[in-house]
Amino acid sequence: MRTSTLRRRSIRVGLVAAAAGTILTVAGCSSDDSAPKVAGDEGAGRAEPQDDNAVRKAWVDCMHKQGQAGVTQDKDGNIAFPAAKTDTGLEPGFETATKLCDEKVPGIKQAKQADNSKFVEMSRKWVECARKNGYTDMPDPDPKTAIVTVPRAVFDPTKWDAASRACDARFPMAGYSIGE
Repeated sequence: MRTSTLRRRSIRVGLVAAAAGTILTVAGCSSDDSAPKVAGDEGAGRAEPQDDNAVRKAWVDCMHKQGQAGVTQDKDGNIAFPAAKTDTGLEPGFETATKLCDEKVPGIKQAKQADNSKFVEMSRKWVECARKNGYTDMPDPDPKTAIVTVPRAVFDPTKWDAASRACDARFPMAGYSIGE
């Protein structure tokens, strides 16, 4: 009996000592200890917020290097893409260049996400304007991409031109496509 009581005590003492060692180890860290360096923190121990405009400019520059000169950036930092043609679609190599530049320019995904709600609102205003200017069956923009997809069955070039003349300057649209 005595042997088992001694074993239990020594196990308890060992557990208490192990727990105390863990507490001492955790308590041994202080705010003066230097944290490991991570990419992008410039040695400050914290990351700086990204400059979305600089990220967009780098992405547009990358697209130009890939032969996509139709991609531009306006004075407010907004990126404009060439419209897809109804007969041939996007510019040759556009999708490949987009994928490459998305990979080469860190932060473009976050910059695009930050811009999305602004673009959805701009497209909604354009659609509202188009409806007031005779294109009554103009569909709403996609709430995720801000793209207005006009079904081919309701696409009317005359109405489109009238809506564009009335609305483009006041309400820039994020993008559109003529769909099925």
